[in-house]
Amino acid sequence: MRLCLRFPGLAVLCLAPLVRADEPKKAEAKPHRVPYRLTETKHVMVRAKINGKGPYNFIIDTGAPALFVSTALCKKLGVEPDNKGWGTFDRFDLEGGVALTKVKGRVETPFQLEGMNGLGLAGAELHGIIGYTVLARYRMEIDFTKDKMVWTPLDFKPPLPQGLGGAGAPGGMDAMAGLMKMAGAFLGKKARPESVPRGFLGIELSDADKSVTVKSVLAKGPAAGADLKAGDRISHFQGKEVKSTADIQKLAAKLPVGEKVQLTVVRDGEKHQVAVKAGEGL
Repeated sequence: MRLCLRFPGLAVLCLAPLVRADEPKKAEAKPHRVPYRLTETKHVMVRAKINGKGPYNFIIDTGAPALFVSTALCKKLGVEPDNKGWGTFDRFDLEGGVALTKVKGRVETPFQLEGMNGLGLAGAELHGIIGYTVLARYRMEIDFTKDKMVWTPLDFKPPLPQGLGGAGAPGGMDAMAGLMKMAGAFLGKKARPESVPRGFLGIELSDADKSVTVKSVLAKGPAAGADLKAGDRISHFQGKEVKSTADIQKLAAKLPVGEKVQLTVVRDGEKHQVAVKAGEGL
C-alpha cells in the first residue's frame, strides 16, 4: 500500500494521452501584465484607452455581465448605442498591452458607478466597469502584494448576455437585480423589508499563527469603551472559539446594534472576559 501512495505521479503519467510527433503544438499565448491599483473602496481599478483616447478609469467586476461604459463618455467619444443599448468600440486597450477590437459594450452608467462618482468614494473618477464579456477572454492571476495582474489570452469569445436591453426586457443593471432576486429565491433567501444598520465593534484584526489579534482599536469606539486593547488575542466570540478573522466576520455578520458581545481575550498570558456593546455601523 505504501508503494502505491508514494508514486501518485506515475499513475497520472500512464493515463495521460500520448502526443504524436507530427501533431502540431499550439503556441502558448503571451501573457500581459496589467497595472492596477486599489481604490479607496478597495475595488480593482485599471486604465484603458477607447478608440485611441484616454486613458479612462475602469473597475474590474467579475459579477458584471458585460463591459459598461458611461453614457457621458460614450457621448464624448461619439459612440451611439443601438436599439438594445449596445455600442461597438473599434479599439479597447488596457494599459499593459491587452487590446480588443470591435468589442461590444453597454452604453450605460450603472447606478453603482454613478453613486461612487457622486460621493467621490473611489478617490478617482470612474468611467465604466469591465465585466464578463471581456474578462472571460483571459485567464487572470492577481497577487495583491504586487502592482500588476497577469492576463493570459484564451481561445474563447463569450457571447453577449441575454436580457440586457431590448423590447420587453429589463435594461442594464436592472436585469442583474432581477437575476439576483431569482437567485435569492432559489436559495431560500428573502428580501429584507427594511434597512437595519449593522452593529460594529470598532476594532481592526489580523491573523497570526491560527489566532486573531487586535491590530488597532478605534478611538471612542465601542471596543475602546470596553477597555479592549491593541495586542489582545481573541480566543472566543460569544462563547465560540475563533481562529481567524474570517471566523469573527462570520459570527458578527448579523450583529444588531446594541447587542452585547462577550469576548474572551488573552492579554499578557492571562484570559480576560470583555463585554462590548455593538455600536451603529452601515
